[in-house]
Amino acid sequence: MDLISEEKSILALFSDEEAANILRSQLTNFTNVTFKSCNEIDKDSATFDAVISGPKQPYTENIFKGIYNRLKPGAPYIIFEQNVPEIDFYLKTNGFINVEVRQNEIRSFKPTYEVGSSRKLNLKPAVWKIDDFDDDDEMINQDDLLDEEDFKKPDQASLRVCGTTGKRKACKDCSCGLAEELDAEALSKIPVNSAEAKSSCGSCYLGDAFRCASCPYLGMPAFKPGEKVELPSVLLKADV
Repeated sequence: MDLISEEKSILALFSDEEAANILRSQLTNFTNVTFKSCNEIDKDSATFDAVISGPKQPYTENIFKGIYNRLKPGAPYIIFEQNVPEIDFYLKTNGFINVEVRQNEIRSFKPTYEVGSSRKLNLKPAVWKIDDFDDDDEMINQDDLLDEEDFKKPDQASLRVCGTTGKRKACKDCSCGLAEELDAEALSKIPVNSAEAKSSCGSCYLGDAFRCASCPYLGMPAFKPGEKVELPSVLLKADV
């Protein structure tokens, strides 16, 4: 009990009458002691110079918060008990500092500051001036960042060339419209009402399950190889 002088105000918490008797025997030299049950910790708003708990106290978050609020800044909290599992963790996570587990007691302290306290910082504003540069510092001329090629308007025909293939061929994930344009051109070249119409993959006659995504026969029923197939006129119109 070397942390507390005899005239200091002390809150003694007990869980049962046996724990209360232990506290009374330990605090006989102190003149300003208030005894309370652990369950009564939140029934007043008084603050104390120290809080001392007897053995077998329930270690709950609400009790720790109540003890924290009853302590003055920098005041100690002492538990007369030993071998409490993870007690240092519970104390630290509830705001106590300098936790020390001894042979027969556990000590901790409330910080010297209050929650919500503030302090003004005298910070000088940093001012950055353009004239802080030396004359010898090399500056980049923004006009040198672009050349004549950057100002030329691109040819419209060159925009219809896929950037990944380097030629007028749509890439796998084409999103510029070139794939649709090429599909429309392919449809326009398919002979209509002709028995000589041929499939590039050779599977069109089997049905939609065997046709590619751009097949002009999509949506049409299967037919026999060599059979005359008439395409609906709507398929001969480009979407773009």
